[in-house]
Amino acid sequence: MVICRATKASGDPCRAPATGPHGYCWAHDPANAEQRSRMASKAARSKPSRELVGLKAQLQDLTQDVLAGRLETRRAAVANQLINTRLRAIELERKIRETDELEARIGALEQPQGGGRQWGGA
Repeated sequence: MVICRATKASGDPCRAPATGPHGYCWAHDPANAEQRSRMASKAARSKPSRELVGLKAQLQDLTQDVLAGRLETRRAAVANQLINTRLRAIELERKIRETDELEARIGALEQPQGGGRQWGGA
């Protein structure tokens, strides 16, 4: 078995089996760079943001304080409205980011590939 010839970010040699013709494993093969980037981008989008995690914790604390009688319901209602406003702003930012990514992908698809015809062209 041939071992990958790449060096990991830690400086240690990669010990994964080489799968490509250039002596690299899948994770280090330059031919897979674009696919790895897409996968990393997708993974990053699937993780909840720290801000969302914080808002969920605030809502949980707010609920506990109201139920325990430590916070009057009027003040709790205002706090809840503010948290919901922040959630709507986060969702709007996500939609804008998603739209920008889709526009970029569509733009790349519309570019002529190797002298071929462009979509929608005559």
